[in-house]
Amino acid sequence: MSLIEIKNLTKQFGDNVVLKGVSLSVFAGEVLAIIGKSGSGKSTLLRCMNGLETPDGGSITVSGAQLRNDERHLRSIRLSVGMIFQQFNLFPHLTVGSNLMLCPMKVKGVPKDVAEAAAREVLNRVGLTEKFNAYPEQLSGGQQQRVAIARALAMDPKALLCDEITSALDPELVSEVLSVVKRLAADGMTLVMVTHEMRFAREVCDRVVFMHQGRVHEMGPPDEVFGNPKTPELRQFLGLSNPNKAGLEAVDLSGNCQTQTPYSPNSMRGK
Repeated sequence: MSLIEIKNLTKQFGDNVVLKGVSLSVFAGEVLAIIGKSGSGKSTLLRCMNGLETPDGGSITVSGAQLRNDERHLRSIRLSVGMIFQQFNLFPHLTVGSNLMLCPMKVKGVPKDVAEAAAREVLNRVGLTEKFNAYPEQLSGGQQQRVAIARALAMDPKALLCDEITSALDPELVSEVLSVVKRLAADGMTLVMVTHEMRFAREVCDRVVFMHQGRVHEMGPPDEVFGNPKTPELRQFLGLSNPNKAGLEAVDLSGNCQTQTPYSPNSMRGK
């Protein structure tokens, strides 16, 4: 049974129809990448999964409970499904430790000593054990995003939704954040990631979803999506002039095009 089940989801803002009947299943322990051009509906879909946007039609089920638009139910869903954004949104006047302890104490009623122990444990998971007493302004952008990941983990979610979590970082800081995500994937965390990091999606994710004009246009294992794109829209998005050529133009981590050999099934991640 899927952890998150989306059926015929629709959403529009004014006259702009952003989601046009999206259906998608996310399974426990799965790492799912959502790729596509800006405006294809990726982030809106992610925000609907967490209840930050209210769909106009269709349904979303999390752990067997259908998402409903009432505050009590949404709070329960958000305890199960954490979300990490492009911006870190840390409280600047609180230490790293206090940022991590705040929600467990205020929302879940966790005692302070238990919250502190959990905060130190998740900081260790993201490689920032020594930053417990530091303030956000004392951290690099990559470190702040790792703290944001730790803050989401402190709520002990069943799944994490990641919305372009490296897009606000300088290129040299991207790898440290992606390394943390790789470790979470290896630990079995369910991850749904909107990303432009194509290499990461190839190497780490179990499935890749390509969205185009508000619909799931293609979906499959990374070797299939990247190595054998079925539609002109996906080939264009990946920068492929001819997917059967020995040398392919593909988007690298920086978003530039480079020539490389065709994608191999042997490069799929091993967890």
